[in-house]
Amino acid sequence: MDRTPAPRPWYKEPWPWIIMAGPALAIVGCAITIVLAVQNFSDVAIRDGGVKRGLVVERTDAAGAAGSETGRKTAAPQLGPAVDAR
Repeated sequence: MDRTPAPRPWYKEPWPWIIMAGPALAIVGCAITIVLAVQNFSDVAIRDGGVKRGLVVERTDAAGAAGSETGRKTAAPQLGPAVDAR
């Protein structure tokens, strides 16, 4: 009689684990990057003439630009729901 060994389950083979290691490392690296960014840079002031008020970031006009004599501010493009500034 010809006895062939029974096939091993997928989780005992090395190739599925090697293939899954790349995406798993990318997820771990992304999570670490997000944690470091929130812990270290969440309270850093905005430069280049920007003012943050809640979720809205407004950009003040640079010197020499239109409206700089009156101190007028222009709103930067906003990603997210509209916020009524009152």
